Amino acid sequence: MASTRASRFRPLLVLALFLAAWWLAPVAVHSFSRASFSLFEAPVGLAYSKLKDLQDYWSLRDHGLNDLIEAGRDATRQANAATLQVQQDAALRDDNDRLAALLQMPPEPGFRYVFARVIRRDETAWWQEIVIRQGRSAGLEAGQGVVFSGGVVGRIVRVDEFSAVVELASSPAFRVDANIGIDPTPVIFQGLTTAPFSPPRGEVRNVPPSLTTGDKLRVVTSNLGGVFPSGLPVGEVSRLILGDDGLFQTGSVNLDPRLADLHEVAVLVPNTSALASALPALPPTKSSAVQP
Repeated sequence: MASTRASRFRPLLVLALFLAAWWLAPVAVHSFSRASFSLFEAPVGLAYSKLKDLQDYWSLRDHGLNDLIEAGRDATRQANAATLQVQQDAALRDDNDRLAALLQMPPEPGFRYVFARVIRRDETAWWQEIVIRQGRSAGLEAGQGVVFSGGVVGRIVRVDEFSAVVELASSPAFRVDANIGIDPTPVIFQGLTTAPFSPPRGEVRNVPPSLTTGDKLRVVTSNLGGVFPSGLPVGEVSRLILGDDGLFQTGSVNLDPRLADLHEVAVLVPNTSALASALPALPPTKSSAVQP
């Protein structure tokens, strides 16, 4: 009878010993195990993503001629609308450049886009991380911003050779400098933990008391952090309450619900030439200033 009881608790005892050994293991062992697991897991995710693209391709091949004609018409309408939007954006960009020249403001650092397919979403941290199909080989680095057609997606936190992990804007660890609409007062946006299958949310702090939720306030990025250009949508403020200090407000922000179903994103890779031109010129050193 005693041996039977011992055999029942033997798996729990082995599990407890394993957890204790893992807890007492040095940090180097944890880092090596995580890197090894990622090394073996990444090719599986890449292969599954490419097979999914191949499956989508052959499913599209099965559509009839009428479906293709209708899709072509829709694409033409969207292309015409996009052309008008590009013209409007070019006019606004020219106005901004002209105003910046009048105010003698330094130019913003430029970015180039690296488009990437979404491989999977981390099931252990829903709404927190996604894995994309681009990595170090495409020039990606940790800390770079990620966007989509609706605005901010998040920030890259880990990079492998052919894949990268993106921390979503709804993660509590995600923080970014922002503005509310055209108000120049800087605010801080931070993600919030949400229940599974709930819409993503965040919050803003240091909101001036002059702003109210009746104004349909939109949170946009600021170029102070250098990760995102200014003006990218982050979310919309749904509620404002006065903080404990009685001077500034704290607001709840509703993020774009399309963050739950992303298939392709764009990584903002800083343009080194634009960065160099945006930096102020250094004064000449004493040796270079002295004439022979």
